[in-house]
Amino acid sequence: MDREVQVWREGRAGRIRLNRPKAFNALNLDMVKAIRAAVDEFGADPGVHVILVDTLERWFCSGGDVRMLHAGAVAGDASIAETFFGIEYAMNQAIADLRKPYAAIINGLCMGGGVGISVHGSHRIATEQALVAMPETGIGLFPDVGASYVLPRMPGALGMYLGLTGARVTGADAVHTGFATHFVPSERIAAMGEAIVRDGVAAVAEFAAPLPAFSLAGERALIDRAFSQNSVEGIIATLEADGGSFAMATLGQLRQHSPSSVHWSFEIIRRGAGLDLAGCLAMEFDLACKLAMGPEFIEGVRALLVDKDKAPKWLPPRLEEVDPARIAALFAPRPR
Repeated sequence: MDREVQVWREGRAGRIRLNRPKAFNALNLDMVKAIRAAVDEFGADPGVHVILVDTLERWFCSGGDVRMLHAGAVAGDASIAETFFGIEYAMNQAIADLRKPYAAIINGLCMGGGVGISVHGSHRIATEQALVAMPETGIGLFPDVGASYVLPRMPGALGMYLGLTGARVTGADAVHTGFATHFVPSERIAAMGEAIVRDGVAAVAEFAAPLPAFSLAGERALIDRAFSQNSVEGIIATLEADGGSFAMATLGQLRQHSPSSVHWSFEIIRRGAGLDLAGCLAMEFDLACKLAMGPEFIEGVRALLVDKDKAPKWLPPRLEEVDPARIAALFAPRPR
């Protein structure tokens, strides 16, 4: 039980537990392979009525292991990113394709790849301690793991807002946005897990609490107006014209991130609205393999996780200076 992904059968449930606490359960290649194998095994087992994914710590999953990807990029080894993203995205699709309930208990930090192992399942249970985000524009990438499918299907323009700003949502707000399906107080989680193992996924409803009000309800009109614009420039102009405190704070968030990442994230979310999940994952794979070897990702991870100076030198440095032709070229099909 000291493995980074613990897998076992218990009652009606196939259990998957992330167990890499020193890395905040960041997903490496072995973990992704183990989750995929467990999903396939439990999915085919008629004795398993539900797949239950959880952790024992106050975090769920901090995302993919970007240090591993960064090391590959610095070394000029493109195979590391291609292998990891290929297997990870296939795992995301396998979760979505399951014909039985898949319940993820999000009782803490859930970012990037953590969203990928939860949001495609039938039941995503968030506690008041849940903290969910897609922060990839801050490290020179883009919201992936199927987020280009999920984000444009959130209410209004919430998905574009969350994908570009990397804004974090907590607890019940994860349900309001669509990252989660149920809100369950953390003190009920242990009993709920026992009930799921004993009775199946229908037990979730017994433990779910009434949903508190959405903390962004008062900002929805501005979010929808700004982030439904047909360009990043339109988003900026709408926020500047509003001039309120939330608008200026949001604009500040956008300007902290890689300008290029904001632009290519806008484009992939926009395109994802017209594709199915498989199409989105294929599009994401092409883009991820290009960007994971690029200077924006190398610089973003350096500033955030390696040198930790939190002072990335983005090129270009301003949202208004990104070349639209460069963004369009990224979405040209890769040579086969």
